[in-house]
Amino acid sequence: MNYTARTLFVAVLVVGLWSVETMAQKIGYVATDLIRSKYEANEQAEQRLEAQVNEWKAELAQAQRDIEDLELDLKKNRLIWSDSERQSREKQLDEKRRERDKLARQRFEPGGEYDRVSEQLFKGVWSKIYIAVQKVAAAEGYDMVWDKSTQPLVYVNAKFDITVKVMQELGIDAGDLDKKQKDAIANDPRNKKLEEPRRRRSRSATPETKPVPEKAKEEVKTEDGDMWINPDGSRTPKRDVGPVPVDTTFRPTPRDAEVPR
Repeated sequence: MNYTARTLFVAVLVVGLWSVETMAQKIGYVATDLIRSKYEANEQAEQRLEAQVNEWKAELAQAQRDIEDLELDLKKNRLIWSDSERQSREKQLDEKRRERDKLARQRFEPGGEYDRVSEQLFKGVWSKIYIAVQKVAAAEGYDMVWDKSTQPLVYVNAKFDITVKVMQELGIDAGDLDKKQKDAIANDPRNKKLEEPRRRRSRSATPETKPVPEKAKEEVKTEDGDMWINPDGSRTPKRDVGPVPVDTTFRPTPRDAEVPR
């Protein structure tokens, strides 16, 4: 088996094992972006972050205006300034540009102040959302919950969506979303239970039962100790029945019928 075939075999095996394991699990999904958009604590964090960003942008805008003013001043006075004055202003202009670029990197580059402040502001919000997700998932018996905000799901069933329940856990009003979800669940053919038609038996189709004739009463009784056993299973003491009748009719035997010589 070559390397490509071996790799393909291992991949198929892993996918197959994962599929079998997944079939035995209850999987749900949640839309955290929708929760954040309705969560008051998240809105407050966004407002504070936006205010901080506006301050940084104002600083960069002022730095850019200082650069533009210096560039304009340099153009106007280039011919009347001495070489030393012109070089000093050009050096000052370069320094302003470097300060502007440095400030922009400090504020907005990956890992900069924007990321640090954002993480600080939204850390509490994310923590509350994830705790609510865990509570709802545990209460509903889910083994796994996907966040479709970061992992898009192509085909899902609305009855496995716990977004509304998480919002209710956080105290968010989700009345409209709850109604929409219930309608989606009710209109999904996968969730409609097929009721088996009731079988109606007509009288003509019902087989007629013939009455079972009662067992003929037997006059003969069986002896069992001191009791007589009747055909119906009841027992009668011998003293209540009286003596058993004896047949005294004379029946000649062949020997009695011989004619004497």
